[in-house]
Amino acid sequence: MNQLDFHGRHAVITGGATGLGFAIAQRLVASGGSVTLWDRDDTGARKAAESLGARAFAVQVDVANFASVQAAVQATRKNTSRIDALVNSAGVTGPNTKVWDYPVDGWRQVMAVNLDGLFYCCREIVPVMREAGYGRIVNIASVAGKDGNPNASAYSASKAAVMALTKSLGKELADTNIRVNCVTPAAVKTAIFDQMSAEHIQFMLSKIPMGRFGTPEEVAALVGWLCTEDCSFSTGAVFDLSGGRATY
Repeated sequence: MNQLDFHGRHAVITGGATGLGFAIAQRLVASGGSVTLWDRDDTGARKAAESLGARAFAVQVDVANFASVQAAVQATRKNTSRIDALVNSAGVTGPNTKVWDYPVDGWRQVMAVNLDGLFYCCREIVPVMREAGYGRIVNIASVAGKDGNPNASAYSASKAAVMALTKSLGKELADTNIRVNCVTPAAVKTAIFDQMSAEHIQFMLSKIPMGRFGTPEEVAALVGWLCTEDCSFSTGAVFDLSGGRATY
């Protein structure tokens, strides 16, 4: 593992109890930093934080609920005086079905978590970073947001919106010392696969020239760097993690 410098820094990671969020938390703690895991699963978040040691905390939050996000910011600031990085990793896939069969409630849930929740987190944490004069924001998008996966319209649309929001916010903060970027993984084998059909998983694999899924550790390596001071001249950018599927 290459050593990143996150010493003395603190990150908030949504969806931090499992999957990509937890892998990113592991990388940042190993790089000398501290983390607060935001997750809807309070028990899972606390267990995950305990496994990371004394420099990890847990806060229960429903990112799709604005009041819950506001409360989570206050709870986090009781444990730490700073929020140097925000990683928006919480997400859901939604059903795998055609647009004309897509359940309206399912569509709304995907947008509420993947897009509205990310907006709420940025809206409430950016002022904290502006006050401190420093910050790094990394949003987890998806190659589906570039290509538009069939039978995953809500997920694809939400991740395309994440990329656009990243670009907008990056430009709005370009005259500050806050950098805003996103990553676009192809399929990474985590528990989120449990929300997908076997056919959809095989479709995603067939599109990856490397012929394999990504690993959480590979995503964490790039996200970890984007959270550091070394990421100084990239903002509003989209970083590919797709095994060769998308190269633009």
